[in-house]
Amino acid sequence: MASEQTYTITELARDFDVTPRAIRFYEDQGLLKPSRAGRTRIYSKSDRTRLKLTLRGKRLGLSLAEIKELLEMHGGVRNPAAQLVRFLVVLADRREALEQQREDIEAVLGEIAMLEKQCSELLGHDPGGAAAARAEIVRRMRSGA
Repeated sequence: MASEQTYTITELARDFDVTPRAIRFYEDQGLLKPSRAGRTRIYSKSDRTRLKLTLRGKRLGLSLAEIKELLEMHGGVRNPAAQLVRFLVVLADRREALEQQREDIEAVLGEIAMLEKQCSELLGHDPGGAAAARAEIVRRMRSGA
């Protein structure tokens, strides 16, 4: 019988474009549970899947606690209904937070547009000041400040 596929920390880091330090951090947080041969970590296919799901959760903006909860629900579950329901709740919460952030960003962008318009109108009464303001804006954009 063939042995299960295993991975080194270097292989996982390369495959997922993360640092070995990040993988060790996820291990410290209980998200990964590699076996050991002496001081060497040996990651299983299950660990690889858990890392993939962890990184996906991070991309979605989930907390490590939320990711860990979902991963622990996944382990050994024959009926995934509870896990799927919990995941839907987590996704709904994340969607709500992102939609609120979008509203906040749109409000700030609207305020910026209003202030830009006011400043432009005020500078319109002072052609020399308008030219100096434009030059300063260009200088700051080029310098990245």
